[in-house]
Amino acid sequence: MAVLNVSLCTKLPPNPNPQLSFHKPLLLSTPHFSPSYRTPQGLTQLELPGNCLFSFGESVARASFLALLSASLFFVDPALAFKGGGPYGSEVTRGQDLTGKDFSGKSLIKQDFKTSILRQANFKGAKLLGASFFDADLTGADLSEADLRGADFSLANVTKANLSNANLEGAFATGNTSFRGSVITGADFTDVPLRDDQREYLCKIADGVNPTTGNATRETLLCS
Repeated sequence: MAVLNVSLCTKLPPNPNPQLSFHKPLLLSTPHFSPSYRTPQGLTQLELPGNCLFSFGESVARASFLALLSASLFFVDPALAFKGGGPYGSEVTRGQDLTGKDFSGKSLIKQDFKTSILRQANFKGAKLLGASFFDADLTGADLSEADLRGADFSLANVTKANLSNANLEGAFATGNTSFRGSVITGADFTDVPLRDDQREYLCKIADGVNPTTGNATRETLLCS
């Protein structure tokens, strides 16, 4: 049986029974979890006047609810924190294995694919303006005819991908971004910052004209 010391509300009425003392430890009646004190007749529930009535069960319930509420604020499903693109897409696309997934023709503006595995994923004709592929693996992905303006390919692996007729105007390709083995016929690389070795490599295989912008691939790469 647990022992509980209770501090009472101010200005309690005089104790009618001198044998009882509110300063003594109170005993809890475990079946009902109510603060009680011992009388000569046995264990009796303690009731305080006015709004000082102490309901131990109610306090426990409130404390349990607050504890659960606090825990829910700290322990959130990690997947929910990485919902790609917010209002632009309901699927979780950041840090995921999306190998072979079909995104063709979808509107994925500003979608977040950071660090995801996107091998052989299909993005043909997708709208990916401002999408992030930071440090993602796009090996063998189909990005043909995709709108990739302003997309972030920093540190991404874009080897053996299909970029034919894709529009990459203003996209980012800093760091160790690699386009080795990719098809870039008709791709538009206007204002895409590329390492000298990448630019030199792409100029060797560049050909075609982008059907949307009308720009020749070699010209957008500033090939000599």
